[in-house]
Amino acid sequence: MTPASVVLDRFVSSVEEERLGAYGVHVLMGEDEAQHRWRSDDRENIYSVSKGVCALAIGMAVDEGLLSPATTVPGLFPEIELGPGVDQVSVGHLLAMTSGIDFQCFGIVEVPGPDPVQEMLASPSSGPGTVFQYSNASTYVAMRMLGSIVGDVRDWLIPRLFEPLGIHNPQWQRCPRGWISGGSGLELRTEELARIGRVLRDRGQWGGERLVDAAWIDRMHANWFPTGAEAPFDGYGLAAWRGPGHAWRLDGKYGQYILVDDISDAVVTITAHEESRDHRLMELAHEAITGRSHGLVGKGVEGSAD
Repeated sequence: MTPASVVLDRFVSSVEEERLGAYGVHVLMGEDEAQHRWRSDDRENIYSVSKGVCALAIGMAVDEGLLSPATTVPGLFPEIELGPGVDQVSVGHLLAMTSGIDFQCFGIVEVPGPDPVQEMLASPSSGPGTVFQYSNASTYVAMRMLGSIVGDVRDWLIPRLFEPLGIHNPQWQRCPRGWISGGSGLELRTEELARIGRVLRDRGQWGGERLVDAAWIDRMHANWFPTGAEAPFDGYGLAAWRGPGHAWRLDGKYGQYILVDDISDAVVTITAHEESRDHRLMELAHEAITGRSHGLVGKGVEGSAD
């Protein structure tokens, strides 16, 4: 058996033994690939894994000199009334969930007022870069910042990310104002998502073409901000979570994952609908890569799996 098929076999056996609701899995080990499906490879909402694609979008904009991680909200939203301290909030703070703004916003919660950006940024910041609070609104505002420069972010990403990866016309759920929801709502097939996983593992490259600077990919998982939660939710980077073990991951509700293990040169991509034990899928993927059980049991950040 090839290295990827060995990992795949371990994972599939464990998922079926534990009767978890996986849709599909793709394993990449070096250049070796293997995949398995429990149902047809339809495009599904990848939930908060969408945040990682938003981080790639910001990295590409940084490469093009359109903004920087330090770009603050006043320069791009001059018409927005800002709460105390919000003038120091940057796009980097928003991606890292460290804006210091106490504003929980998820797809199931109706945002008061006509514009979520105004509603969030009118709230005070307790100090950018000092406290972690996970919120889809943070990623949404970051994408609105980019959108104020490039227009529709999904359309802007098509020639920069989606077309090079062979992902045709992906759909992204939108807010009532027509902007992509950002932190959730991108719809991809397992195998399409696995191509993004390869870009992450290969530090921004795809088929010999550089899509985003390697240093930006490194930055996504270089400095883990302490969240105050237990592992595997204790450290957050730029749209990425620390762990398990030496790995790092994009993590979405109901079991959507890109798990990158740089030591093993491996990526495991999962799509699923597992309502009660979704993070067990991530644990089993890591166990399949390492070949041993780690018995990871963690308590998540409230709302973190959207």
